[in-house]
Amino acid sequence: MLGVPGRAGAAPRVLSFDQCADEYVLALSPRQAVVGLSHRADDADSLLAAKARGLPLRRVNFETALAARPELVVRTYGGDARLVRALERRGVKVLTLGDAPDFGGIRRNIRAMAAAVGEQPAGEAMIAEMDRRLARAAGAWKGRRAVYLTPSGFTAGPGTLPDAILRAAGMVNLERRTGYGEVPLERLVLQPPEAVVMGFFDTQSYASESWAPGRHGVMRRLLRQRAVASLPGAMIACANWGAAEAVEQLAARAPR
Repeated sequence: MLGVPGRAGAAPRVLSFDQCADEYVLALSPRQAVVGLSHRADDADSLLAAKARGLPLRRVNFETALAARPELVVRTYGGDARLVRALERRGVKVLTLGDAPDFGGIRRNIRAMAAAVGEQPAGEAMIAEMDRRLARAAGAWKGRRAVYLTPSGFTAGPGTLPDAILRAAGMVNLERRTGYGEVPLERLVLQPPEAVVMGFFDTQSYASESWAPGRHGVMRRLLRQRAVASLPGAMIACANWGAAEAVEQLAARAPR
């Protein structure tokens, strides 16, 4: 295994290939076992940016991976199939975390990561804390009609994590189309939701793009009148336990 001797009982040397994998690695792998994270690990929209500081950030390519001498590579979208196969041929285990459009998927990913690094009790504790947050927030909005909006004018329907977040807080998502898509401004005018949940409005890109749909007069007026929460990018950029914090944040803003 790239010249790394077996270490019975020790955590494997872990290399992460992308920002979303970074967060699972930082949460569950012992710090001394992390041999590399992606270059986005300490970005402002990373949930665990503070924990990434001081750890090596590496490019995603075969040469860099070999130099890091990992025993386990963790990825969600980073690295292509050829790179994965090349590493596996050299004895490196590759854990690809699955798509998680709901909290069930997040639980599966936590358990997969925890098992890969021998931290199952820590993984179960994370799941239990996530479930406690969800239980406290359940039904807070009592079926109020809502829509999720980003600065680019996109929304999210069934089969997406934002939809799962709205439903977990007791909201009814007005977007019926599956997946992500643009919201026509005319629809927002003619069928205004009772509540708007903003996502990623804290990002620098929105602040610097004067042409963004989120700056349109109609959109700005709707947000002034109906916005109930602005979920930060770090909380929702990746499908993980941060989504439960987003649900909790929504619940805290529900009318009493």
